Amino acid sequence: MGWRSAWFRLALGSAGSPEGGPWWEAWAWRGRRGLRWIRGSGRDQQMLGDRGLLSILRKLKSAPDQEVRLLLLGLDNAGKTTLLKQLASEDVSHITPTQGFNIKSVQSQGFKLNVWDIGGQRKIRPYWRNYFENTDILIYVIDSADRKRFEETGQELAELLEEEKLSCVPVLIFANKQDLLTAAPASEIAEGLNLHTIRDRVWQIQSCSALTGEGVQDGMNWVCKNVNAKKK
Repeated sequence: MGWRSAWFRLALGSAGSPEGGPWWEAWAWRGRRGLRWIRGSGRDQQMLGDRGLLSILRKLKSAPDQEVRLLLLGLDNAGKTTLLKQLASEDVSHITPTQGFNIKSVQSQGFKLNVWDIGGQRKIRPYWRNYFENTDILIYVIDSADRKRFEETGQELAELLEEEKLSCVPVLIFANKQDLLTAAPASEIAEGLNLHTIRDRVWQIQSCSALTGEGVQDGMNWVCKNVNAKKK
């Protein structure tokens, strides 16, 4: 089994070194063998199992996290930026409308998820198509409590699914703001948007609250699972 992860603390000094010269020390983790401690000096590279520090570093360098491009879309005030900040474990207490776009990278299950959050105002939506290229997963966010805009958000989603550059791209619909009493359940939204008619790709609707974080990780687990399937 290969090295799944490793953390290193390297230092130079003479304290504790048998030779009185430069030394290094590190923690490393290897599969079932667990956490091991490596310590040595410039002349003595102590081995961990059948691997040394340099071979661990080469392994990590040769097997970086796979990069994935996620496109985060939805109407204005749907909660896209709050969701993005929740994914990045950032403060969600103060959010301003996105006038252009935000990009954040999130590490999850061996993937580096590069999330593009594009503003949802009507004047910005025509520019969405500039970001379709090389999208691995489309994440569409809906304000579940804003029933007056269900028709509008449904139309925008339908148009996205017709885009050639997004053809066959898996889509995750986040039925957001489930923390509000007026929020429609995900099943009602799915029926209203006729999601059952989507046949050209895999899709999922996930109840969530970007504010509290509830349901967000479930959705991202689905994303990672389907990225894996798509990349094979």
